[in-house]
Amino acid sequence: MMAQMNLPLPSHHDETKTESTEFEKNQKRYQDQIATFPHVKGWFPKAPLIEYGGHWIIQPLLEGCLHAQEFFQARPIDFFVCSYSKTGSTWLKALTFAIVNRSSLEDSSRPLLKRNPHELVPFIEMEFAYFPQVNSLKEKGNTLFSTHMPHGLLPESVAKSVCKMVYIWRDPKDTFISMWTFFQKQKSGKGPLHSLEECFDMFCGGFSGYGPYLDHVLGYWKAYQENPDHVFFLKYETMRADPLSYVKRLAQFMGYGFTAEEEKKGVVEKVVNLCSFETLKNLEVNEGEKTRKDISWVYYPNSAFFRNGKVGDSHNYLTQEMAARIEGLMQEKFKYSGLLEHGYMTHVT
Repeated sequence: MMAQMNLPLPSHHDETKTESTEFEKNQKRYQDQIATFPHVKGWFPKAPLIEYGGHWIIQPLLEGCLHAQEFFQARPIDFFVCSYSKTGSTWLKALTFAIVNRSSLEDSSRPLLKRNPHELVPFIEMEFAYFPQVNSLKEKGNTLFSTHMPHGLLPESVAKSVCKMVYIWRDPKDTFISMWTFFQKQKSGKGPLHSLEECFDMFCGGFSGYGPYLDHVLGYWKAYQENPDHVFFLKYETMRADPLSYVKRLAQFMGYGFTAEEEKKGVVEKVVNLCSFETLKNLEVNEGEKTRKDISWVYYPNSAFFRNGKVGDSHNYLTQEMAARIEGLMQEKFKYSGLLEHGYMTHVT
């Protein structure tokens, strides 16, 4: 997630650029609109959360959301990787990119070996607004986009079009810990991250970026129930337990199903192995303090997106009482949704 930035944001002019971008022409209007919205304390002292459409978003990303709602035009061929922060987004971006571009699996210069997955599948509330010059947006052949926006805030051209989307969610306890540890690695001058206990209380109260988290999940779950041909609904833990099966289902849903010949040649296994946590984490591009070079400001090194990827790591951080609190909130929120009855199961073919 490319989140949590300083305010105000710097200007994003290339040395050769003379005209303002569409976003820059409208940014003051967005800021004036946002100034009228409710603001509350955020996870950082200098990054308040702002309420919009029942969700809480930090200002730079909310500006990007408003811009995407107004100007992003999805095509029928486009595919969207949708998620809440720290629920498996990086892995899912890598998988969708590898599925679409698997003809180059044997090529030693393939993009996933040289670039972080977030460079290859751009956020419509981030790159589309702030960095329209990035390659993944300029290339008309690119059909993969991503968002952390709640379903109810998606641009109309996405939510009401024939293009497809995949949504991944994760146990809220692990999601919280992954977010909190991720934010510790930011370098944006917003002040120190609040304590685990303080952020935990905010998370449980729904006060987190793009939160409430459980409402975020429920929005996409309802969209999946209403149109399973449009939304592919995944759970991180289930997919981690059986990646081969779910990658095949995902490819089929995307319109890039593996042929019998490809399966015989082990192409599915190659995609899964290329996109595994271990493979991506150990690539040179994702090590140390290396950052992406295609945008003018980055507050997280590429390595920050690869902590451990383990299921159940939250038990190393949360007390039994804290874990029970989140479990209770999830049971209450989902009890009439059909999601719990499905045992967190995903799209069934």
